[in-house]
Amino acid sequence: MKAVFKKAVASAAALAMVAACALTGCSGQSASSASSEASSSSAAAQSDVQLQIFAANSLSKAMEEVQAIYTEQTGVTFADTQYEASGTLNEMLGGGAYADALITASKATMDSAVEAGYVDDATRFDMFTNDLVIVSGMDSALADITLEDIASGSYTLAVGDANVPAGNYAKQSLSTTMPPCWISADGTTGKDCSGKDGTFEGTPLEGKVTEGSSVGNVCNYANSGDVDLAMVYSSDVYRFGNVKQVGIAPNDTHKAILYPAAVCADSAYPEETKAFLDWCFTNEDAIKVWQEWGFEMA
Repeated sequence: MKAVFKKAVASAAALAMVAACALTGCSGQSASSASSEASSSSAAAQSDVQLQIFAANSLSKAMEEVQAIYTEQTGVTFADTQYEASGTLNEMLGGGAYADALITASKATMDSAVEAGYVDDATRFDMFTNDLVIVSGMDSALADITLEDIASGSYTLAVGDANVPAGNYAKQSLSTTMPPCWISADGTTGKDCSGKDGTFEGTPLEGKVTEGSSVGNVCNYANSGDVDLAMVYSSDVYRFGNVKQVGIAPNDTHKAILYPAAVCADSAYPEETKAFLDWCFTNEDAIKVWQEWGFEMA
């Protein structure tokens, strides 16, 4: 009788275990299915996001590579990114153009965007730094050129106009030479001036300067032989490849070259835009691309 009872208990226990395993399997399968569906839903949501980036001209080549990596990793896509002189980007925003993110090549330009309400100041941070260099065409025999050499008046020069931050930095540097090669309207020099309002008249460079509306144009003037020298960012040497560095402007002759970034105030995707900007600044793959194109992380 005891043996029969034990067999009955064992059978009942076995059935209970089978039932429990079946329930557990169903539960696990259900959880796995739910997780998969949530992941698919998240990926689909990301693929619906398309960001519009406004970025300084000098970032174009590197940004294209970085965006391709981000799309591959997250599914987020990008509209036709606008690459212009930083001042022009602000003018576009002021004219009603839409953008999710703004990345400028100068602190002053981003300050203006903040003051005008184009960007959310709370999202602003500095992404990159750069160097101001002196370049010549690839076939030029010039080498080891200094600001003092430029101040001798022996060479023609190309710099960016007032809307091009690289041109502003160049004029700041040129205001520090002896004699000055650029005179600020308010009499300030170097880091103390904006590099926007002033003149080359009455200096060793009078009649010898060509101003370009972009760093690309400035490099082309040097490469074509229209001018002997040009002043651009070190990253532009990597980006265009049609000029060579023959000198560098000392950092103490101009303001620090910074590239601030911020989410635009009217962005339809503020969280997604901030996530992209943060990724650009911290992701190893992105950092490698920036560095290959001559940018240093701020």
